[in-house]
Amino acid sequence: MSEQTGREKKNVVVIGGGHGQSTICRGIKMIPDLNITAIVTVADDGGSTGRLRRQFHIPAMGDIRNVMISLAESETLLGSLMDYRFEDPNGEEKDIAGHNLGNLILTALTQQRGSFFEAVQTAGKVLNVKGTIIPATTQVITLFARMEDDVIVKGEANIPDRSNHIREVFYDVPVHATPQAVEAIREADLIIYGIGSVYTSILPNVIIPEIREALKETKAERVYFCNAMTQPGETDGFYLEDHVQALMDHGAPVDAVVYAMDQIPDSILKRYLAEGSTRVRIRDDEHTYRIVEKSLLDFRRQLIRHNATKIGTIVQELLKQR
Repeated sequence: MSEQTGREKKNVVVIGGGHGQSTICRGIKMIPDLNITAIVTVADDGGSTGRLRRQFHIPAMGDIRNVMISLAESETLLGSLMDYRFEDPNGEEKDIAGHNLGNLILTALTQQRGSFFEAVQTAGKVLNVKGTIIPATTQVITLFARMEDDVIVKGEANIPDRSNHIREVFYDVPVHATPQAVEAIREADLIIYGIGSVYTSILPNVIIPEIREALKETKAERVYFCNAMTQPGETDGFYLEDHVQALMDHGAPVDAVVYAMDQIPDSILKRYLAEGSTRVRIRDDEHTYRIVEKSLLDFRRQLIRHNATKIGTIVQELLKQR
């Protein structure tokens, strides 16, 4: 119970990775009477995260760092420093060049605490995050994709580079979920997938067997926040229905989809089209899940981005229906 309102707190679980998940977390962190749990993929193997992962044999922490910053109670100097990237004037990624300070802090804490999970919890306390951040697994994992022509691509960073359609993503070794992630899903009132790359941000969590089973058994409503634009190399030509089908094919039940109904300026659409990205549209008239159409987007600096405040409002509406 909330001491101030006397109302029972609602449990919201956000599953994903990347900047989209961070946007959702930023949008809901100020909702009163809410317990927030972010379950974050650790399958990333590119950039600073990939280098630290290979050197120290620890799970990827880049997406966790992003979510941590978004859930920080206030935009403090420490929060901004967590995202600081060291640059090399010669353009060479050696020593600390190219690394985020937050990634280095999480690496140091992992070595000090002897546990990646404990490192994440400790950093969260230092940043005073509003919620709980849980890595989907504490194993060092590599994501694979099987393409439509049966070519297998190894590594999350390499998957979007293929000019091919993805049939499925998988791991080549048994992967076990963090017990706290499974418990959070079972106790949730609302589960949110997204926003972000379906195959490389959301599904790396879902395909872990214990998480997939918990998603099937939970009594929570499972809501997918659909991308506004397709992603080259991942979801070329996808409609809303194709995104949802990819989730379902990998074992993620979907009860509702939140869709951005905003009119996107033609000038911006042309810019995205030049990069191989098109508007995600609704194809069918009938669905086994309900579709919630809302204004969700911002177009600052000629970019299409989901608005965190609008997301917070929609999540409050969804919770009132529970």
